[in-house]
Amino acid sequence: MKLPIRVSEESREPIYHQIESQIKALIMGGQLPSGTPLPSIRALANDLSCSVITTRRAYQNLESQKFIKTLQGKGTFVSEVDAQHKEEEIEKILYEALHKSIEQGIQMGIDINRMRVLFENILEDIHSEHKE
Repeated sequence: MKLPIRVSEESREPIYHQIESQIKALIMGGQLPSGTPLPSIRALANDLSCSVITTRRAYQNLESQKFIKTLQGKGTFVSEVDAQHKEEEIEKILYEALHKSIEQGIQMGIDINRMRVLFENILEDIHSEHKE
């Protein structure tokens, strides 16, 4: 199975974290339901043109957070994620994304009130798109 994830060497975020967060988002979004087999560490490293050590670290982190499980001799699979854990992770992912955007705005000298206006405009645009 080939995962629809991309990594960027130009990003300040470590590659293992990029892999981890994208797989987590696929699980949280339902694109990778419980029981779905994941590519081997080597296959994923090959697909993403990164090291096996990097993909191993991403898988270890996901396993320690109970998003995936490895069964000796069978492979790695998406775990069942309970509703409360799923909701907490979705909030965490959204918080991190918004935090990053706000930090970028501050670095570029955008006024806090202007960011609020932009945020409200984005919410309105997205709400309108989902009504159609």
